[in-house]
Amino acid sequence: MASALNGGGGNGGGGGGVMKNMSLLRFQYYCVLGAVAGAVIFATLRYMPAAAAGAGALSTTSAVAAAPAVSEHRKSKGVAVQAAAEVLVFNFGDSNSDTGGAVAIMGIRIAPPEGRAFFGHPTGRLSDGRVVLDFICETLNTHHLSPYMKPLGSDYSNGVNFAIAGATATPGDTPFSLDVQVDQFIFYRERCNDSITRGESAPVDPKDFHKALFTLDIGQNDITSIMYLPYDQVLAKLPHFVAEIRKAIQTLHKNGARKFWVHGTGALGCLPAKLAMPRDNDGDLDEHGCLTKFNNAAKKFNELLSEACDDLRWQLKKSAVVFVDMFAIKYDLVANHTKHGIEKPLMTCCGHGGPPYNYDPKRSCMGVDKDTCKPDDKLISWDGVHFTDAANSLVASMAISGEYSIPRMKLTSLVKPAKSTDS
Repeated sequence: MASALNGGGGNGGGGGGVMKNMSLLRFQYYCVLGAVAGAVIFATLRYMPAAAAGAGALSTTSAVAAAPAVSEHRKSKGVAVQAAAEVLVFNFGDSNSDTGGAVAIMGIRIAPPEGRAFFGHPTGRLSDGRVVLDFICETLNTHHLSPYMKPLGSDYSNGVNFAIAGATATPGDTPFSLDVQVDQFIFYRERCNDSITRGESAPVDPKDFHKALFTLDIGQNDITSIMYLPYDQVLAKLPHFVAEIRKAIQTLHKNGARKFWVHGTGALGCLPAKLAMPRDNDGDLDEHGCLTKFNNAAKKFNELLSEACDDLRWQLKKSAVVFVDMFAIKYDLVANHTKHGIEKPLMTCCGHGGPPYNYDPKRSCMGVDKDTCKPDDKLISWDGVHFTDAANSLVASMAISGEYSIPRMKLTSLVKPAKSTDS
């Protein structure tokens, strides 16, 4: 989804000189990014404290609670080898699954009421609580993933979250587009291998990467950034977005990935941020009050992405590629909101202006005089763009069930949950 941090994608084009300058800036940015990433990951690998014996399971009451200890490594022919991790997850995406990466990179201090519903304080997630990725980790009995660029308090023993709010599948549109996130994974994997080869400790044994779950949830920002165009031009651009996701999966596969869990995009036409945009009339609204053009584009994107996953399933040997129809899941929350206990499916919980959408694009959830719903109110949208903890819980349970996936497969059938340490 469009990030509250960057205001979404641009609508205009640029001349050759501008593009040349942008390319130069992007190259310079990558140089800086590489240096920063190297410093962070080197410090993590080189100075990681020894694992505490008998560490317990993560408490679900705090994302910064003590994580399961890093397994002790064993020596073999003078080489340090990390004991196999029970569950490994590597995530790529945007603000739908960002667990604090964007705020860590940009040095942003997100203020309450962000994080109020679960953590009790802001965590860098653009929600009042958890994102869908957090529920996936909880289902697999592993602690929440640490952002790749978070220098303090990170634990990479169960994987890494490369997602950054505002990210796109298309290279060049944002600093941390999908191709950059994949490059970061490759860098991480190589550093783990280098550390173990030198006889040093590493969060993950490279031999375990083929058992890891690779989750992808990206493309929403690409779609919303072009919705100002005539619909036929929107449709013409969607295959390019999907091609970038396909390319990312192929690259990850070449670097050891074998299990892919790919989320489609949601019902973008039901987001209060889109519904609150000025319009001449309500002729584009469907029977549930959502924008038809946005939703049709989302459904077409998902159709293309599902087909790409079908092709990859045949192309990538000894691999699993599962597509999850997030549109069907998220639209169901609106269309059948009473079934889910939701009273106002198109209202923003933390926003401005009151009904019908409680959303003002010029004023953020962290601003003053905001109209915030009660903590026990069950709304879908937290800030007009991102979901509440309650809504993400519903979305995650439906996605994990396998009822909305192609092929039909429960998440726990693809990846066996870690053994619980609860007595």
